[in-house]
Amino acid sequence: MKKTVVINVVALSPRLIGEHTPFLRDWTARGKQASINPVLPAVTCSAQSTYLTGKWPDEHGIVGNGWYFRDMCEVKFWHQSNKLVQAEKVWEEARKHDPNFTCANMFWWYNMYSSVDYAVTPRPLYPADGRKLPDIHTQPMELRDELQKELGQFPLFSFWGPKANIVSSRWIADATIKVDQWKNPTLALVYLPHLDYNLQRCGIDFDKISNELNEIDEVCRDLITYYENQGANVILLSEYGITNASQPVHINRVLRENGYIQVKNELGLETLDTGGSRAFATADHQLAHVYVQNPDDVAAVKELLEKTPGVEHILDDEGKKQHHLDHPRAGDLVAVADTQSWFTYYFWLDDSKAPDYARCVDIHRKPGYDPVETFADPTIPLLPLQVAGKLLKKKLGFRYLMDVIPLDATLVKGSHGRINGDKLDRPLFVTQEKHLLDHDVLEPTDVFGLILKHLDFEQR
Repeated sequence: MKKTVVINVVALSPRLIGEHTPFLRDWTARGKQASINPVLPAVTCSAQSTYLTGKWPDEHGIVGNGWYFRDMCEVKFWHQSNKLVQAEKVWEEARKHDPNFTCANMFWWYNMYSSVDYAVTPRPLYPADGRKLPDIHTQPMELRDELQKELGQFPLFSFWGPKANIVSSRWIADATIKVDQWKNPTLALVYLPHLDYNLQRCGIDFDKISNELNEIDEVCRDLITYYENQGANVILLSEYGITNASQPVHINRVLRENGYIQVKNELGLETLDTGGSRAFATADHQLAHVYVQNPDDVAAVKELLEKTPGVEHILDDEGKKQHHLDHPRAGDLVAVADTQSWFTYYFWLDDSKAPDYARCVDIHRKPGYDPVETFADPTIPLLPLQVAGKLLKKKLGFRYLMDVIPLDATLVKGSHGRINGDKLDRPLFVTQEKHLLDHDVLEPTDVFGLILKHLDFEQR
């Protein structure tokens, strides 16, 4: 059994490794690198679950970062129970080889109530007065207080939103080292999200992202150096590559304009009535699951969306089978954007009727992923003063609405989710254990077995 760490640098692709990442450039050059053929959709939850189970989404069930729960008639994104993953995980397989094996999951997704030995994941507090407070959930629970006593409160507002920055990834790296010092797990899974933010804001523009590349390079240097000094095997990988995409596709507006969407008036604003809609889409970056209530409507919806600018193709039942997405959680149709486009969740036709959550960072209530949450609305006058006023209300215990997110989807300049054609924009796998990496191109399901090999176990 060999101590191993898997460092997941989100959105790292071969195109980004170079002058702005001197440590990673030299470290990868000393090792061996492979390109990973992306899973569809190439998004966090689907990619991570495929890596950790060695199964495709049609087997493990994670068809995106969220989906429509048909029995509840609700769209749910970013839920965290590991029970949602319908396949055995790599740590469960490793434990069969050696009962002394232990695993620490540091912020990989579906990290609550799993069978890992140690887990740390973001879990805000939502008091009844409407506030959202930074916090984490850990396993064992006392680890939560121990980490925050040592490192300070988890910087939730640096993890996602307009203020997202390197502070959260640095906290995760420091917490990983603390857990290793305290618990000495055999396998550590580390999630570093930093590159994801500015790449979605700016796309591949090195003048704008060079600082972020340098920052994550320094975090990786410290983390890799620490683990190599412990004699551990180090795997560096990523989930997807981000490419330039500046054309939003308002797929639900198309469906609404053609009579498929039903909305509900709530205090003068509109919300999406998923259970009452004939068809609607859950947007997830460059892929959207389209749920059609009446099977007789499927052909017409498919034809409508195929004609929509920015849609590259629509997967029907046969297409879903070919791309390993044939699972009950998947949409009746799956839309894939072209290289320059991505899908919004927007369903309203008049911004004055957009739901109140649209202008907030609200990842659980929005019926789709919203990258515009990484921006503060540039049209709000005296924005810093307005934000300060809202934070004062929060501190005093008053209700407040942090409604500073714009509704301009054209601000987004980078996206992911489709399968990129150029290997320079695909996820990567790097190791110094060259003898364990036999191929320069991997399927995402291969990562499971490679982790076991680095642990000095053979996949059964």
